[in-house]
Amino acid sequence: MIQRHIVLMNIQDAREQLEAIEQSLLDPDYEEGELKIDLEHAYHHLNYAWNIRNEPDAALDSHSDQDFARWSKYPSGEIEEYQ
Repeated sequence: MIQRHIVLMNIQDAREQLEAIEQSLLDPDYEEGELKIDLEHAYHHLNYAWNIRNEPDAALDSHSDQDFARWSKYPSGEIEEYQ
């Protein structure tokens, strides 16, 4: 795992987002649309942590919008390999 520090930062961000969701769910005015957005944010960080873990530093330094989008997607094919 090359990008351990980026994985760690994204896991921390995902945890913070999930903790915020826990608090928000205590508010009766918290809407399903807000939950969707908040969960998408948490998923982004988890997906990013997984997908970027072995990217070389050069790829991070010169990444494109397409790279960022790819790193943010759910890694369904890779995850299925572990089942």
